[in-house]
Formats: sequence, C-alpha cells, structure tokens
Amino acid sequence: MQIRPMTKNDCEQVAAIEAVSFSIPWSLKAFTDTVEKDNFRYFVADEAGEILGYCGFLFVLDEAEIPNVCVKSSARKQGVGKKMMNALIEEAKKLGISTLFLEVRESNAAARALYKSLGFIEDGIRKNFYEQPVEHAILMSKAL
Repeated sequence: MQIRPMTKNDCEQVAAIEAVSFSIPWSLKAFTDTVEKDNFRYFVADEAGEILGYCGFLFVLDEAEIPNVCVKSSARKQGVGKKMMNALIEEAKKLGISTLFLEVRESNAAARALYKSLGFIEDGIRKNFYEQPVEHAILMSKAL
C-alpha cells in the first residue's frame, strides 16, 4: 500500500467510497474541484490501483481544517487511516501549518481513538452538527 497525493484520476473511486460511507456525501465534482485548488491537500491509500481510503485538509495561512477522512469498509482496522493521517500531518508541517482542526461524530469511537493516538485533543462540542442521523460533533485539534 502506498500513501500518495490524490489526483483527478482517483476522484471516481474516492467519491464511490464517500457515497457508501456518509449520509450526506461529497459529490464527484466536489472532489475533482478540490484536487485543482492550491489550498487543499488530499492523500489516498492506493493498493495496486485500488483506493482504500482518502483524507485531506484545507488551509488558510497557518491553520488547516480536515473535512474528510475515510477508509473503505473492507480495509478498516488495518492501519490505513493512521498511515494516511501521518502523511497528512507531515504535509501540514512542511507547509508551516501550526494547527489542524476537525470534527468527528460523537458516536465514532474508532475515529476519536485514532485522532487521540495522533495527538489530537477534544476541544468542545457542536450540538446537532450532523444530520441523518442528527448527532453532536466533537471538535478536535492538534498543534504542530
């Protein structure tokens, strides 16, 4: 498995993973538009041409928000998410990012544990942030 920058050619597989993983998924166009922007960095976990997961961030000045982290259901609990997030963190450091931010569903214990293992801390709650189903978001951040 290789962690590498996401390209336009990856977007169809990424959007397909997104569609089955989230109740309100990003569209294929959203991913293809994102790949072309200078203030986004996205990575994929690629195993012989099959995308196993993706993650990325949007940055402004020295802060970055992570809107997407997702691993294909068949590849979960194999370290894919951690490897992608480590690549994302290293890229943020290279760009001079001082702080990473993200939101995660309150019930997503696996993701929260992953982020905590990478040094993210829980900063607060956004009540009823998620829809379908309605759920609170846990705000997390990591100083670099």
